[in-house]
Amino acid sequence: MTTLRNLFAAILISTALMNSNAQSSNEKGVKLVRSDEKERVDIYVDGRLFTSYRYPAGFEKPYLFPVIAPNGSLITRGYPIEPRRGERVDHPHHTGIWFNYGNVNGLDFWNNSSAIASDKKDDYGHIVHKKIIKAESGKQGLLEVEMNWDDNKGNTLLKEHTKYIFSGDGNSRTIDHISTLTAVNGPVTLGESKEGMFAIRVDRAFEMPSNESLIFTDDKGNPTSVKATDNTGVTGMYTSSQGLKGDAVWGTSNAWVVLTGVKDGTTISFGIFDNPKNPGYPAFAHARGYGLFALNNLGRNSYDPKQEKASTTLEKGKSITLVHRFCLKSGSEITAEEANKVLSEFSKAY
Repeated sequence: MTTLRNLFAAILISTALMNSNAQSSNEKGVKLVRSDEKERVDIYVDGRLFTSYRYPAGFEKPYLFPVIAPNGSLITRGYPIEPRRGERVDHPHHTGIWFNYGNVNGLDFWNNSSAIASDKKDDYGHIVHKKIIKAESGKQGLLEVEMNWDDNKGNTLLKEHTKYIFSGDGNSRTIDHISTLTAVNGPVTLGESKEGMFAIRVDRAFEMPSNESLIFTDDKGNPTSVKATDNTGVTGMYTSSQGLKGDAVWGTSNAWVVLTGVKDGTTISFGIFDNPKNPGYPAFAHARGYGLFALNNLGRNSYDPKQEKASTTLEKGKSITLVHRFCLKSGSEITAEEANKVLSEFSKAY
């Protein structure tokens, strides 16, 4: 039955890719296609599907999925949304590209998923899509949405107002993610946590080769095993703004981190960029070899015990804004020189 489900999921993905490629090659710019009944907004660049904003009812958070490189390669892991053969099935809360945090008034929004037992859910939070404010197409695409960060009883701690700005060309794609969190019903404390914030879970090809089975523990002490598996076609390598490589990137403070690998015979490179105006800049890299790739502006001591513990309290009506850029390129690596140029442009834009 599992094999049939995986095969069906693969057919669905292939069909979506064929449909996206069937769009007119003369169609230029970014097109957003809103489908309220399917609880999604599809984003096309020059007539080709780039990603979809999805907000299924009952899920623990909205997310972007899948994410497709300009050459047509999938760069996000399929599990748990649309599982694919041969990929890892750990951490079901890692879905596409998402924005989240692990300590909001003591509640864990990051780790919430179908894996959490119902009698444990009161320790976790849900991010609930409320409405689409704008979905505009053009040279750039703009998706503006509103969400609530709720506890398990439906009480709202934070109101999230987020803009996604999509752009791209023949061999690149960019997402600017601008999120404002506002405390609406009383003070909200964003406490120390390594679990955050702007993140992507990547396809098997972009993981780092490893022969080890590892166990990772979340902030509540819950262990998750990441099993060793075949390294065929696994080619990922992290590079950071500090010049660090591979596993050395995790837990270090960086203005940007880039992950590069080869899939479908093509070099594909993508990076997450912090903005100098963000609190906690430069952010800490929550970049794991098994495929989790994130930058976290609010956790510090949880990565580096030499750092003071971080805590941000928002009084009722007060806000915090965080801005990140995701860049994706097909055909060659994003070099350090290119990444620094992107950072400079990004720093001036916001």
